Amino acid sequence: MSDFDFFSGEGLVRPDITTTDAESMAASLFGVLGTARELGSQQDRNFLITRHDAAPGAQRYVLKVDNPAFSATELAAQDAVMEYLSARGMRVPRPVHGLNGSIRQHWPAAEATLPVRLLTFIEGPSLEAQGYLAPPVVRALGRLSGTTAMHLRDFAADGLDRTLQWDLRNAKAVIDLLVHWVPEEETRARLSAIADSAAARLAGVVSGLRLQTIHGDITDDNVICRVLPNGHHLPEGVIDFGDLGTGWLVAELAVTTASVLHHVPDNPFAALEAIVAFDEVVPLTDDEIVALWPLIVLRGAVLVASGEQQVRIDEDNDYARHRMDAEWHVFAAASAIGWEEAEAAIRQALGRPSRAGAEPETIAPDRIVPLIPALAGGDCELLDFTVTSPALADGLWQQTDAEGQLARAALTRRRVAVAPYGQFRLTRTQSLSRREPHTFALFTEVFLPAGSELIAPADAVVTAVEVTEEGDGDSLVLALAGIELRIGGVTSGLTPGAAVAAGETLGVSSPAGRVTVQELTRPGLPAPHFAQPSRAAAWARLAPDPARWLGMAPQASVVDPAGELARRAAVMAAAQEKYYEQPPQIERGWRELLIDTRGRSYVDMVNNVAVIGHSHPRFSRAVGDQLRLLNTNSRFLYSALADLCERIVAKSPDPGLDTVLLVNSGSEAVDLALRLARIHTGRGGVVALREGYHGWTMASDAVSTSAFDNPHAVASRPDWVHIIDAPNSYRGRHRGAAAAADYAADLAHLLADPDGPGGDLAAFISEPVLGNAGGVVPPEGYLGLVYEQIRAHGGLCIADEVQVGYGRLGSHFWGSAQQGVVPDIITVAKAMGNGYPLGAVLTRRDIAESLAREGNFFSSAGGSPVSCVAGLAVLDVIRDESLQENADAVGRHLAGRLALLAERHPLIGMVHGMGLYLGVELVRDRDSLEPATSETTAICERMLELGVIVQPTSERQNVLKIKPPLCLSRESADFFVDRLDEVLQDGW
Repeated sequence: MSDFDFFSGEGLVRPDITTTDAESMAASLFGVLGTARELGSQQDRNFLITRHDAAPGAQRYVLKVDNPAFSATELAAQDAVMEYLSARGMRVPRPVHGLNGSIRQHWPAAEATLPVRLLTFIEGPSLEAQGYLAPPVVRALGRLSGTTAMHLRDFAADGLDRTLQWDLRNAKAVIDLLVHWVPEEETRARLSAIADSAAARLAGVVSGLRLQTIHGDITDDNVICRVLPNGHHLPEGVIDFGDLGTGWLVAELAVTTASVLHHVPDNPFAALEAIVAFDEVVPLTDDEIVALWPLIVLRGAVLVASGEQQVRIDEDNDYARHRMDAEWHVFAAASAIGWEEAEAAIRQALGRPSRAGAEPETIAPDRIVPLIPALAGGDCELLDFTVTSPALADGLWQQTDAEGQLARAALTRRRVAVAPYGQFRLTRTQSLSRREPHTFALFTEVFLPAGSELIAPADAVVTAVEVTEEGDGDSLVLALAGIELRIGGVTSGLTPGAAVAAGETLGVSSPAGRVTVQELTRPGLPAPHFAQPSRAAAWARLAPDPARWLGMAPQASVVDPAGELARRAAVMAAAQEKYYEQPPQIERGWRELLIDTRGRSYVDMVNNVAVIGHSHPRFSRAVGDQLRLLNTNSRFLYSALADLCERIVAKSPDPGLDTVLLVNSGSEAVDLALRLARIHTGRGGVVALREGYHGWTMASDAVSTSAFDNPHAVASRPDWVHIIDAPNSYRGRHRGAAAAADYAADLAHLLADPDGPGGDLAAFISEPVLGNAGGVVPPEGYLGLVYEQIRAHGGLCIADEVQVGYGRLGSHFWGSAQQGVVPDIITVAKAMGNGYPLGAVLTRRDIAESLAREGNFFSSAGGSPVSCVAGLAVLDVIRDESLQENADAVGRHLAGRLALLAERHPLIGMVHGMGLYLGVELVRDRDSLEPATSETTAICERMLELGVIVQPTSERQNVLKIKPPLCLSRESADFFVDRLDEVLQDGW
């Protein structure tokens, strides 16, 4: 029998085999007695065989009933290649010999004698059922594909010269043959047109594409994965060698890359990770780079045409029907990218130059006549639309006509204003978007008086005259020097085909006086004016800076977060924490948004420091005005210090707390509170909670016991610090209705213990709501029971409100009020200055006056005029904008939505907290409460991609900490929950 030729017939129907048949085959042909379960296949029948007497973990098998259309030599080649790759250390199935000693067996059936094989089953999941694929997973898939291709380079056998529908050398012919199975006429036409375009693109490089043995189907459903603790599935085994044959090497990669696309349909270039990883193993040639994306598109087209055929000729094939949605997504994602952009992106990712001879010819600068003479005089202002532009402060960037406002203002000062090419424009940022916005300007924009002359910068031909998108004048398309120049906003009498000489008038600026200039290195390329940041580098190759045609120096901004990270690492200690593996470079904030240098906005769910919101105009003006007036230290007399202290006392939870000491930070506040307690009581012992965090000074660190912040925290405490369990009724030692009393009893045991603080007790310190644990609210009545015991033993009660106070809990201004207690000392910072270094200790007069026993008190920045004004502005905004009330209302809404989310996603074990201090605790098992630590980190990375900044907390790092600015809107809260729902549903 000759090797299979797809074109000798049309379509392959799977053999008609039941699970009962499969069990009989396994027993009679291979001596394996077991239960069969069908696995999916397009054209064969595959069954998982589990032995009746198998112990857990015992070897299982795949019974493969091959389509009789395939020859014995083809099947023998597949058997041989599995042995070949296994010998080279790859994880692949291996053929099992039958009872007669042969690998290939036969089973008589009504339609034909069927080839039967038994293969070892490789345990582990595939990627097919995964939703989103993270970059490390995509890289691993590409690396596995490259490794397989590298090994197969030297494999040879009979039965490899096959004519398969999946061989991308035949893709155009397959699509032409099968496209009539696609039901919609418009879709059929699109498939045919794209196939024609891809074939034309390939024509120039086909002769240079390397041929070798390839697997031909290393896809998301033909790899076996190792599951990492974070839930990522890393491909490490290859199965299904049914498409083995001779083919283009680059086709191996095209097939693999195409299989990624339905997992990341919003960002096709996420598949570049696979391409880069493959290239690291098997470097691609220049011709293969050109061919790659057309082959990816053809793969998608073949999949949909073949799939539509298969579900019609084999109506019971649930596997083929199940795959159809994914295959249409592959085709849609691949075909959404143009050939030029795709090739440029691949070259950029691989660090390869453009093809030799592909660059346009250049014109010497002295031969170029500036396009807009008005620019030549130098009376020009460069407009700054970037993320760091001072002109876009106070939210102006969100106004629809922000660019026009700045341009018109500039024209009152200068004759011409220019918005340069290459800026990531803040004015194009979208506030709540799961996708990155189109912010990178691929053109230069010139604002000038209407009727200003425009002249040809070099000899050119007018190839088109189009109406601009804005309808302001025409857009002239000029061909010159091997490139295309698109000039919008022109009033001109020129028509297509007109030749213009350098210096000849093209026309005048339209009445709007807004001219756009874009250069394209590939004439006819449908280039946008703005590109998404992830696609900016590719487009910058195709649409470079047109500054030379304007007589300007290039002005493109350089944005390199990786370089900035390297600079930071070079000058900072390794212990300095950072968020994210590849952090965005955040350079602007507004309300509850943070914005990176590429114009991507993120909902900030963690920045409790900016309590009233980022860049609040009222706050900024107050601080700026005071800086221009005076900034000194609190030894001088000025009204702002007393003003702030009076306002803090007015917010006191009890009239007895009437004295304020101002410091620089929360760590200082806690340090001072401990010092006050020890001086006032004349004792040294302090009781603190396990898993707590209070600061970085010697004293505040001494009472911090979080194992995440310090793995040796408990063991390294000084002997004056005594630790009791945190009152966590979700995962702590005591749970249920009696938890408060049980935890309080633990304290009683400690106080009665001869090795406890005993008569040396100075203080008890805790957060009223356990912020470091993720917003865990202690069981009702806990602090009351604790404070009573502490005071009975002569100690003071310190409430660390640095994280949970200042209105964050919504229903209460101070966290201690939620427990119905009044501390002896309250520490506060963070929110107090909205990011300005400011903290305070609020206490009784007699306690504060104890400091005099050890001399005077002073804090350099604490209580300075500027810090006081900052603190006053924060309190004013909280009051005037009802932010505490907003924290209550939005916090309740957010907690409610998160609780509903927990009903659908078992990974959510508990939603902690209140107001806008919440925590979503993630667990692998709701009974054992095993923390989902690595999953939490991976989820945070994925949330960043979707426009949300959230981070892990607790010493197990399995709680999503939610402590956004108190101005968080209901819409932003919903955006966060929707994105979390998406990630938990589709993967991370």
